[in-house]
Formats: sequence, C-alpha cells, structure tokens
Amino acid sequence: MAAHAMTHDADHELFRQTVKKFCVREIAPHAGEWEAAHGYPKELFGKAGELGMFGARVDPEWGGAGMDWWASAAMYDAMRFTDLPSLNLGWMVQADLTVPVIDKYGTREQKEEFLRGAVSGERVAALAISEPGCGSDVAAMTTTARMDGGDWVIRGQKLWITNGAIADFLVLAVRTSEDRHHGISVVLFPTDTPGFKVSRKIAKVGNVASDTAHLFFDDCRIPGRNLLGERGRGFQAIMDNFRGERLATSLLVLGLMDRAMELAVEYAKERKAFGRTLMENQVWRHRFAEHRAAVESARWLTYHALDVLNHGGRAVKEIAMAKLYVCDLAQKVSYDCAQVFGGFGYTEEYVVGRLWRDLRLYSVGAGTAEIMKEIIAKEEGYLRPSGRS
Repeated sequence: MAAHAMTHDADHELFRQTVKKFCVREIAPHAGEWEAAHGYPKELFGKAGELGMFGARVDPEWGGAGMDWWASAAMYDAMRFTDLPSLNLGWMVQADLTVPVIDKYGTREQKEEFLRGAVSGERVAALAISEPGCGSDVAAMTTTARMDGGDWVIRGQKLWITNGAIADFLVLAVRTSEDRHHGISVVLFPTDTPGFKVSRKIAKVGNVASDTAHLFFDDCRIPGRNLLGERGRGFQAIMDNFRGERLATSLLVLGLMDRAMELAVEYAKERKAFGRTLMENQVWRHRFAEHRAAVESARWLTYHALDVLNHGGRAVKEIAMAKLYVCDLAQKVSYDCAQVFGGFGYTEEYVVGRLWRDLRLYSVGAGTAEIMKEIIAKEEGYLRPSGRS
C-alpha cells in the first residue's frame, strides 16, 4: 500500500475522500463499458465540476475553492480510482491546461463568460496549440489570426487536441504577426463559430475513450475582446502554463502507478502457480519492493517541485525533472504490473492492461522526455561555452 503523506490540512483530505468516493461509485463500475464505446458521457464534467475538481485553486468568486497545489495533489491521487485513464486525461485538460490560463490572464468579462462555466463543468474546454508541423516547437505554429473590423479572423489547423471533439470552447494559440516568438497570441474560441470543423477523431493506441481531434479553422470570425492577455505575449503565457500542465501530469501519473501497483500486489497475493502464490516467489517480492521505493522517490521529487511552485518559485527545472522521472518510471512499473497477470494483463477487460497501455502517452504528452532533458540541461548550464564561469 502506498504512503500518501503530504503537507495538507483537513480540507485537502476531505477533498481527496470526496473525489475518491465519486470515482469508485460513479465511474469505475462503468469504466469497461465506456472504454469499449471509445467515449464517456460529457455530463461527467458537470458532476466533477460540482465536486470542485476544476477549480481547486480558483478564487471562490468564480466558483472555485481557493485552495493550493496540495489540493490538486489530493485530487489526482483520488482520481486513480476511476479505472478509466482516458477520463483522467480529459479532466486534467479542464483542470490544469485551460482553467488556469483564463484565471491568470482573463478579464472580468472573460472570466464571467468562459471561466465560470469551465470551473462548474458546464462548459468543456480544450487547449489547442499543437499543429501537424508544430508540437514541442511551439514557435513554429502557422495558424493565423488577423484583425478585420474589430474581429479576429482565424485560419489554420490544430492536431492532437484532447477534448477537441467535445469542447464548447478552445484556449487557442494563434500567430498574429511574423515575429517567431513575439508573434503568438492566445484567444478564447467558441466551437460553435461558423467555419470551425472537427475533421476527425484520431484513432490512438491507448486512452481510447478520450477524444483526440484534428481541428480546422476556415476564416472563423470571433470578437476582438476574446484576446486572452496581451497580443504577442502568447508564447510566454504558453510556456508558463506548461509548468502547471507538467506538474499535473506528474501527479496524475503517480496516481496511475499507485493503482497499477495496488492491483498487481493484490493479484500476486492471491494467484497461485505451482502450489504457491506469486508473491511467495522472492523475485516478485523484491521487484515490487524496488518499484515501491522508486515510486516513493518519484512522489517526493514531484512534491518538492509542487512545493517550490506553491511558494511562488519558478520550479522549471524541478518540474521537468519530476515529469521526466515519473513518466519514465511509469513505463517500467506498469510493464511489470501487467506481467504479473500473465495473459490477463494483455486483455482490455483487466484494468492493469489499460493502465500499462495508456501510461505510454505520458513520455510524449505535455512535452516529450527529450524536451524535459533539454530543459534540465539548460537550467543546469550544461551548454555554457568552455572557459566561462
């Protein structure tokens, strides 16, 4: 059983237990059905919103709880009990990829129009940055927005957009000038805008119940007031938001690793082969002991990054290290957890198989492992020219 000690108070613990109860009672019993259907009811966002899952750190004025990152950690810990990683991903996009950007940069009018509904879960949001030729290299985006009579006219496409097919609005990155880094802006884009089209839902190896969409914008016109933050300052806003996205990803993956371990240990204690349980074999006891030590190391590396961010620090290096280590470790841990189940671990009817398959995403999503290494190298000054102190 994992240790979940953390710096938190009674409110955080109550939040964790409330989310856990919701996941166990209302999500997990239907997880297999929704997985097979490659989708889940959109109404689940509203139910999660009622519990405060999308506004843990948002001011109560906009429907949030006004708590801190420890509350988010408690939430992601509890979310592992959905047994439906696809839904965890969709909820994370709402809670930590979209809501915080509007909360930080939005005007009062924008918060009233977009933030309040996103916090309540009444309106589903998606973050639209990546394009066919632009993933980690954000500054290479080509989707444009030009001013025309007080409106933004948007043309281009976005790819790999989680929640893209079900979103009511997008936090959309666009190019507003030719300047590579200072020519990017962010707008709030309602998906009922004429000219907008969901081209297709991408068939993925894992997280199959989470929609990942290819989006097209054909001279879509939205009001000039939908500019989020300052024109030309979108690149910095995106980079800043990546910190929260990557920390949330680390917390989510920690929870999924814990769930895989819980399921595998329980199975290994009960499953008998050659007259004894699998756990009575020293090789499995020791392997799980090693994994538990590694997972706890990953947890405290992540909690350290969280604490630095919680206290107003940059936490760029700390979060990159956490995401790199946690998401890499998850590949090893989930592999062995599935291995314990033998053939059953390679079936979709067993949760552990879904966990192993779906966790593969996180060494790519929210910045690849290679990008995390580059960030750490840069922060450590590894590329400093020789001869300089």
